[in-house]
Amino acid sequence: MRLSRVLLHPAAKPLVFILALLPLAGLVYGAVNDQLGANPAEFLIRATGDWTLRFLCLVLAVTPLRVITATPALARFRRMLGLFVYFYVVLHLMSYSGFDMGFDVADIARDIAKRPFILVGFSAFLLLTCLAATSFNGAIRAFGAARWQMLHKAVHVVAALAILHFFWMRAGKNDFGEVAVYAAILGGLLGWRFVRFSRKKWTHPASVGLS
Repeated sequence: MRLSRVLLHPAAKPLVFILALLPLAGLVYGAVNDQLGANPAEFLIRATGDWTLRFLCLVLAVTPLRVITATPALARFRRMLGLFVYFYVVLHLMSYSGFDMGFDVADIARDIAKRPFILVGFSAFLLLTCLAATSFNGAIRAFGAARWQMLHKAVHVVAALAILHFFWMRAGKNDFGEVAVYAAILGGLLGWRFVRFSRKKWTHPASVGLS
């Protein structure tokens, strides 16, 4: 299949890597050229959060697309995309910590404890840190494939926490349009996994998984 040949081409991964950095390049360009609006700090915090959600959607879309299109080669991009989720969530956290809190650790800790949507977002960050730290082949060997897969199913919890974080953040302005879009996308991707899991449970009880 032509698509598989393209995906397996040696240049495919470097191209995806460059494309994944384009949002950052756009933000840097906007900051340097004073094109981030009246409140650049808020723009950067929101934008890095949005790109974290978008890459999370991409990661969760890999398996459904791989199965539905019968294109196993798509799986080779999942780890890279997952690490870009972490890359953008780190930028999101650093933007919040720097622009909103001045990197004051005590103030950040108080803010996490005081505001539920910050607590939920930070919880998602901690889970993503665990997933990023164990995303390499050495971790798979250390944990064993079955336990490693169970750990990395925490991405589903991350998706739920991310939507809750976004919902609470927008609740103050009663603006839920974008939240509904991301919730529908992530809900559909997780729903596909649940349906697949249910079918496997009944047809192949020994090979159940939500990957």
